[in-house]
Amino acid sequence: MQVNNIEFNWLGHDGFKLVTADNKVVYIDPYKISEVHHKKNDAEIVLISHNHFDHLSIEDLRHVINEKTMIIAASECIEKLKQEGFKNVINVEPGQTIEERDVNIEIVPAYNINKNFHPKDDRKIGFIFSFDKMLKIYHAGDTDKIPEMSEFKPDIALVPVSGVYVMSADEAADAVNNLIKPSKLAIPMHYGTIVGSLDDAKKFKKLVKICPVEILAQE
Repeated sequence: MQVNNIEFNWLGHDGFKLVTADNKVVYIDPYKISEVHHKKNDAEIVLISHNHFDHLSIEDLRHVINEKTMIIAASECIEKLKQEGFKNVINVEPGQTIEERDVNIEIVPAYNINKNFHPKDDRKIGFIFSFDKMLKIYHAGDTDKIPEMSEFKPDIALVPVSGVYVMSADEAADAVNNLIKPSKLAIPMHYGTIVGSLDDAKKFKKLVKICPVEILAQE
């Protein structure tokens, strides 16, 4: 799928690969990526939201990074990344904004409010990023519906819908309709791999009223 000359590829679970018109390549939380993406080693930037194995996947990182790739990761990921020999790593926490390779990246909180899988004190993160300050994209990470979402104002929102560890389809739709309010598009994620199914994505699409929803095929 393309929006404003940016190609969106859903890699499954919370994983995405974005490619700009000038071939800038950004990966987010690659996990169990398909063989078509193996040994590509084409990432300029990799964003990692937290340290759970289905987001910080060393095996998958080795398929996408190269010697120039910059890895931008939540603080709790840094020790593991360095132990595994990754060198170009930036440690970030909620509230920071950084500019890397002409990509503006705002680090935002991601946490649970009625379960304990992603405590707020862990400082796990989501990302709001834009290429050349156009098209703000929000990747929510593993989160519940949290009040901070009302401040983000993205054009496109990538949000978890599976329930159990994150928002359910109902909760995610409520968050999109009443807090996130993306101006262009919402895309469901966090289903079909560990928990959740295509039915959750379809329910989310039915319930979102404020913007179009695209359910992407896994690539």
